[in-house]
Amino acid sequence: MIRKNTRPALLFTSFAAAGVLLLTACGGGGDDGAKAAGDAPAADAPAADGQAGGESGGRSGGGAMNLSLRSGTAEQNNAQRRTGDWANPPGKPATKPVQRKWVQLSASRAGDLNPVVVNGAGFTLYRFDKDTARPSASNCAGACATTWPPVLVDPGGKIFVDGVKPSDVGVIKRDDGTRQVTIGGWPVYRFSKDTKPGDTNGQGVGGTWFGVTPDGQKSGRPTGGDSGADEGTGSGDAGGDQANAPATSAILFDDAGFPGDGVAQGVAGEGCQNVARPRVASSVSASGSLKLWSKADCKGESKVINGDVADLAAVGFDNKTSSVAFG
Repeated sequence: MIRKNTRPALLFTSFAAAGVLLLTACGGGGDDGAKAAGDAPAADAPAADGQAGGESGGRSGGGAMNLSLRSGTAEQNNAQRRTGDWANPPGKPATKPVQRKWVQLSASRAGDLNPVVVNGAGFTLYRFDKDTARPSASNCAGACATTWPPVLVDPGGKIFVDGVKPSDVGVIKRDDGTRQVTIGGWPVYRFSKDTKPGDTNGQGVGGTWFGVTPDGQKSGRPTGGDSGADEGTGSGDAGGDQANAPATSAILFDDAGFPGDGVAQGVAGEGCQNVARPRVASSVSASGSLKLWSKADCKGESKVINGDVADLAAVGFDNKTSSVAFG
């Protein structure tokens, strides 16, 4: 089949059907006067982004949402200054979650954490043990989200990936309607007491907060310590066969191999979800099992997959997906 040469922005992941996406009071597209990454250089590393826990928590939304996922930094992609995740000015902690026009996720080093993901201004990003990755869900809201502002992105916004695999990046819909970035399925956050690039004051807080690695694991912890039993402290993904757990979201790439500079789209939710652009997917990234359907409303030919599929042609389902069944 003819592949589309999709150099434009990578239209990415999930939730609330196109045309009905509304931003809530938690901050659509805000810039809050913060400095650009070029004005506040990252400490000791390339630039990048993070997440948190505690009260009534976000859950995965439903439907389709287009975003742009691009390889490289915001600067390399000529992002407009004084927009996006140019973080709070040094010395003034971030205390308000703001949904941004773009965010940057960079593999970097901060303090003793290497590797760890930082945002476009070099601030460390974190994950929370009481969240879950399969399915992706946040358990941090209210006062928790003030202390640990979630990393939020506008519908139709951009995510710049620098040393982070595009297939490891996702977005979930929180209870307040905003969209939170995930890495390896884990929602990511800033820490309000990190006041300058390179700070890691959130590392180990409460025994549940840790810098996030480029594949979503805990930075500063021994390799392999990210098992389901270790992470199931809050919302119960311990003890199950995570490889076979039902997925609640998926990213569908137009080209094989999860390209970081091509077109993609996302779907998420429960039950049957139609995709925004049918019959164009050639690879799929998902954190569990799901069923692809060749027609809308989960009809026609189907194919069950379990996790990532780098080339749908290998399973006889290239350019066929029109809807996805979760659960």
